[in-house]
Amino acid sequence: MNDGEIQIQFPKPGNWQEFSMTAIYRDSDGYTRIDRYQQNDVPAEQAPAMAAVVAALVGLGEDWQAVQVWAHLMTATVYNEDDPYTPTGQRDEVALDVEAVNPQAGRRVFTSRDYPAFVITDPAAVDFFKHFTTPNQ
Repeated sequence: MNDGEIQIQFPKPGNWQEFSMTAIYRDSDGYTRIDRYQQNDVPAEQAPAMAAVVAALVGLGEDWQAVQVWAHLMTATVYNEDDPYTPTGQRDEVALDVEAVNPQAGRRVFTSRDYPAFVITDPAAVDFFKHFTTPNQ
């Protein structure tokens, strides 16, 4: 199980191309690692997954702009389409908690309860999360 976390800070809310990212995870020896990245440090093959996170943030609307995001890996149970009571397997998903500000200086944390789009099921987003939070063996 990956119990890591990715934190993304946007110093200029609404400017999604400029961010800093912190990955927090346990290394293979059990020590907590904290790795910091800037937008230019994200490998090109991981850029589409970052775009999926930004697409979810845009859903906040014009009144609220994300300043910080916490991403966590979750495992969800997948159910049969014909019988919603019969589980057919599991899949990894990335869940976002988003701290946002508005023009009146209000500050609020939004979760997937507020915006179901904050649960990203795209395998590229899961790979992105694991890329930055899985220790190199």
